[in-house]
Amino acid sequence: MSRIGRRPITLPKGVELTRATDGVVTVKGPKGTLSRSIHTDLTIAVENGTAVVQRPSESKEHRSLHGLSRTLIANMVEGVSNGYTRQLEIQGVGFRAEVQGSLLRLSVGYSHAIEVLPREGIAFSVANDPQSRNPVITITGIDKERIGQTAAEIRKLRKPEPYKGKGIRYKGEIVRRKQGKASGKGGKKK
Repeated sequence: MSRIGRRPITLPKGVELTRATDGVVTVKGPKGTLSRSIHTDLTIAVENGTAVVQRPSESKEHRSLHGLSRTLIANMVEGVSNGYTRQLEIQGVGFRAEVQGSLLRLSVGYSHAIEVLPREGIAFSVANDPQSRNPVITITGIDKERIGQTAAEIRKLRKPEPYKGKGIRYKGEIVRRKQGKASGKGGKKK
């Protein structure tokens, strides 16, 4: 049996989990509401403040869906109770970020500023890191999948390059650096 799938999901106070007949699981909490479709063969038992995902058989399909469904539901419960954050760090001379209303505006070495619209349920904030003095973009929301996708799309706008390390990277990401061109000692060869 799946080790992840059989672990119970603790429902914090104020979080409510319901499942419709068509397989849609809805989780309501203090931060909002999330819904996701789960395979109809799997059942969810909710009792005494915990939820347990159960599978009907030991078939390969049911085994593969068991742990996945449990993790997706646990992420929804965590999101509506505490929320998620993801941080991106900008490195480079003259690279800036600012929030105008809900819009994120990036100046990352192009001839124009790039504007990023947040997805539904996503909020941006920008602050300077006290140690490195680089701008740090914080992405917050209740849906872990949307936050991760938004962070990946922002990072894709200017990936960190390996020679000087300039670009947008995840907070704590280590970028492998390359040495660059070695200067020759004798000039040109004839």
